[in-house]
Amino acid sequence: MKRLSIRLKVTIWFAAALFLNAVLLFAAVLSVSNSVIQKTIRDNLVETVMDNVDEIAFFHAGDMSRYANDWDHYIVYGSGFLEIDDDFLDAVNGVYTSLMNVDGSLLYGENPILKGTAGLELLDGEIQRLRVEGTLYYVYDRELTRQGLEGLWLRGIVSETQGEAQLSSIARLSLILLPTLAILAVVGGYMVAGRALKPIQKISAAAAQIRQGGDLKKRIELGEGKDELHELADNFNQMFERLDDSFEAERRFTSDASHELRTPMSVIMAQCEYTLEKPRSVEEYQEALEVIHRQGSRMSGLIRNMLDFTRLEGKAESFGREIVDLSELAASVCEDMALVQEKGIRLTSSIEEGVLVEGNRSLLSRLLVNMITNAYRYGRENGEIRVTLEEDEKEIRLLVADNGIGIADEDQEKIFSRFYQVDASRTGRGSGLGLSMVRQIAQFHGGQITVKSRLGEGSCFIFSIPKKNI
Repeated sequence: MKRLSIRLKVTIWFAAALFLNAVLLFAAVLSVSNSVIQKTIRDNLVETVMDNVDEIAFFHAGDMSRYANDWDHYIVYGSGFLEIDDDFLDAVNGVYTSLMNVDGSLLYGENPILKGTAGLELLDGEIQRLRVEGTLYYVYDRELTRQGLEGLWLRGIVSETQGEAQLSSIARLSLILLPTLAILAVVGGYMVAGRALKPIQKISAAAAQIRQGGDLKKRIELGEGKDELHELADNFNQMFERLDDSFEAERRFTSDASHELRTPMSVIMAQCEYTLEKPRSVEEYQEALEVIHRQGSRMSGLIRNMLDFTRLEGKAESFGREIVDLSELAASVCEDMALVQEKGIRLTSSIEEGVLVEGNRSLLSRLLVNMITNAYRYGRENGEIRVTLEEDEKEIRLLVADNGIGIADEDQEKIFSRFYQVDASRTGRGSGLGLSMVRQIAQFHGGQITVKSRLGEGSCFIFSIPKKNI
């Protein structure tokens, strides 16, 4: 059973359930049909006897010539005669009717179990059950009350087996129709199951091709639809897209990291080889060590930033959360960063008091430091950096604006990618991870980072976070 396809399993279970229902339905049909047939037999018995009541009439002897009919039957009775319609002889639906005296003697008609009913009491209007030689019979008696018919009874008799032919016909019809319908339903169910499960086959085939070929750009095409399988296919496609993006980002990250690390390593190796070619003076050795130290510091910073970025991206839950006074934190960072005074740039701030957020203090500090460092790096000589913290009813905004070289429109989204630096504004410093980490920190806090910039006029980076009730 485990090796069977889902389509075959569904069909087998469906066929088993259908077979069970067919058996139960067949039993129910026979049971109900038997009950209905037996009731119909009893109703026919009563109806036939009641119809025959009107087929018997009494006439005085002098009236016989006037009412004589060649087709009827006449029996001398009392001071006259009994006229019995010729239809009285007919057995209707297996019902036999006999005309009897009050003492039980037969005057006219048929009684197939005359001996069996010899001692049976006459009960007006009641159906009695009598078993004769293993066969059940229904007996219905009716007293004749019209003038001249006193002391006469009609007795109707019908066998229970009268319904066997009808029941047998119903059984045969059921045995033909039910299996036929069941087979048609199973075949139809097998076809419907195949059609319904066809999308799963496409999903499986696409997944197998991706597994074998490693092409995460392949998608599952099921066409239009809103059922569960189309929803599953959409989820798979979204998963493949995210995996493709993740692997692409990983490949890009590895390539960029290798590229960034290759330059300082090449400088270190070249400096070592050059210095070791021959004996050098103390000044030359000191100069070589300074170059190696500078490049090693750059590599160390790059590796540290990469580790921090990876930790933030993959294990964000390791960073705790608390209520942070963002006003106090921003003021402290601005006070420290104002001491840098790189390229004669002046740092000023406008910080609203009492701004609280729920987050990680060290990450928020890192976010602001990176934003200000970026402004210093690409700022104009003797320019200005302006840090603003404000809030309204909906959100909190932290802005870092400069009047530096600005960013082209086509580069404004790219600057948040790892290791990306605008070619026209490379300074030869930095790892290219600062703004990427800013975006990760913003997303960690449920916020976002945006930029407004024009070439030659400066840039404004905006960290915004929804305001919560603290």
